[in-house]
Amino acid sequence: MYEYLTGLVTSVTPQYVVLEVSGVGYQLFVANPYRFQEDPAKKVRIYVYQAVRDDAITLFGFVDRAEKQLFLQLINVSGIGPKSALAILANPDHQGLIDAIANDNVGYLTKFPGIGKKTASQIVLDLKDKVAGMTSNTLLTPAAPAETDNPALQDALAALTALGYKEREVKRIKKQLLKTDANTTQEYLSQALALIN
Repeated sequence: MYEYLTGLVTSVTPQYVVLEVSGVGYQLFVANPYRFQEDPAKKVRIYVYQAVRDDAITLFGFVDRAEKQLFLQLINVSGIGPKSALAILANPDHQGLIDAIANDNVGYLTKFPGIGKKTASQIVLDLKDKVAGMTSNTLLTPAAPAETDNPALQDALAALTALGYKEREVKRIKKQLLKTDANTTQEYLSQALALIN
């Protein structure tokens, strides 16, 4: 029904953003909400997918058409729902994901939360031909600067939990992140996903 929405991001949480369009706030579940944590006065365009179930109507958001297309491919795989697809797309290396599918790299895919060997094999089986020649041009927007007591790190860890990573994995990653030179939520989250995967 919707292709994209253009408006102001008025709220960023570990799971979703709120995009205000003409006085209406849309709750959009996105792979990495902190990509949208920019100047609150700057309008952004977010591509959307509407999922309709008996008990809910949910909007999912994407930074560009390429990310939305990859999401649509993933949710067509048996065993992959919208939330699992978002957890996979939270890793900023979308080209690495495409390459893993194209090269039968099941091990790479099983590192994502909720993706076992059987589901990873199904992803390869269903999408190998469809991702051939596909490239990713995902644009990452910078996050807001970190404040005192390192809320950027806390937000990144909360986002990992929201994506389905286990508490012990998040604790292990936290120790490693404290040794990095990351300053923003986006930087922490990108490094965390690289360390996990």
